[in-house]
Amino acid sequence: MDKFLIEGGRPLNGVVTVSGSKNSCLPILAATLLVEGQIRLENVPDLMDVRTMKRVLETLGAKVEFLREQNIMTVDASTVNSVVAPYELVKTMRASFLVMGPLLARFGRAEVSLPGGCSIGPRPVDYHLKAFSEMGATVDIGHGNIIAEGKLKGGIVHLDFPSVGATENIMMAASLIDGAVTVIENAAREPEIVDLANFMNACGARVTGAGTARVEIHGVLSLRPSPYRVMPDRIEAGTLILLSCITRSPLMIQQAPLEHLGALLEKLRECGNVIRNQKDLILVEPVERPRGVQIATRPHPGFPTDLQAPMMSYLATAEGVSVISEGVYENRFLHIPELCRMGAKIILDGHQAQITGVPRLLGAPVMAGDLRAGAALVLAALSAKGNSEIQRVYHIDRGYERLEQKLIHLGAQIQRMQG
Repeated sequence: MDKFLIEGGRPLNGVVTVSGSKNSCLPILAATLLVEGQIRLENVPDLMDVRTMKRVLETLGAKVEFLREQNIMTVDASTVNSVVAPYELVKTMRASFLVMGPLLARFGRAEVSLPGGCSIGPRPVDYHLKAFSEMGATVDIGHGNIIAEGKLKGGIVHLDFPSVGATENIMMAASLIDGAVTVIENAAREPEIVDLANFMNACGARVTGAGTARVEIHGVLSLRPSPYRVMPDRIEAGTLILLSCITRSPLMIQQAPLEHLGALLEKLRECGNVIRNQKDLILVEPVERPRGVQIATRPHPGFPTDLQAPMMSYLATAEGVSVISEGVYENRFLHIPELCRMGAKIILDGHQAQITGVPRLLGAPVMAGDLRAGAALVLAALSAKGNSEIQRVYHIDRGYERLEQKLIHLGAQIQRMQG
């Protein structure tokens, strides 16, 4: 099992480029199942989760090629001959469940194992299943599998919570109900949903309202292949901006989707940082001792839950007291005990963490409990005095492409080791 060895306290400098979006790429890959013919996707990040989705598509019978160095993936789903997504793959990645909508749309049946993923609390698929039932499918759960089948119909689907995955699955399921209109009320508004809709529309779908709380899908008979470029990863961009701030190192970040980072940038400016936009670059001028702030994570356009852990690492070195309330997932504080091992002063009370800033964190052996907690620990270790060892970096590999190479390019002292 790989680990990172990090020597903290080294100043960083240079330009770093944001990779393609993991949370956009995975649903787009699932949506290729709607199309018969070869699709070329660009800016596909070389991540563990992307490789897992590739294997899911191949298990279903699709032909997939991944040119990792060029970040290009081609998918031909005309050869799909199975509607069963096996437990061995789905258990490792929750996004595998996104194949249910397109399989149901195209073949009238889908059998998918109950999903796995990060241990950040329950994320039930009830919203997906309720929607499929309202659209006319028969849904059965047994022996760890979910089976949905039947001819779908249009109508109004109201989500009790603006679930990103449910919104995406409904969009894909409704896209091939020829002549019918499906409306999603209280839809999730994340930029990745807009990217999925843009890809589907490029292939001939008719999706409107993506990025708002009301999405309309006008069903069509079939979709055609179209090349597409995946949007940059706003969470990676936010993590790199926080890297600049926590190490007090002015950095230039290329291909960052500034328009999707409003909540983060507002809080970082409130801390005292200067962040400028220059053509396709973000220039970060970090303040030496940031001010503490109060944050509550919310669905987009609120402060993203995926940046809560990296932000906490940063606020651990801010002046005064900061408060972070987690309003999306109930168990997304796995990083707190590890940050405390590095000298942070954090008190957790239910869904709220109180952070009393210290002048500097100290290197220590720590363990990544999930993807974003791992990123938070990397940021903390790079800013800390002394050496740190981060175990279970396979979590980090799920969502950050070639992270250590990017950091080394900026001047960080980081090594990947086995054992």
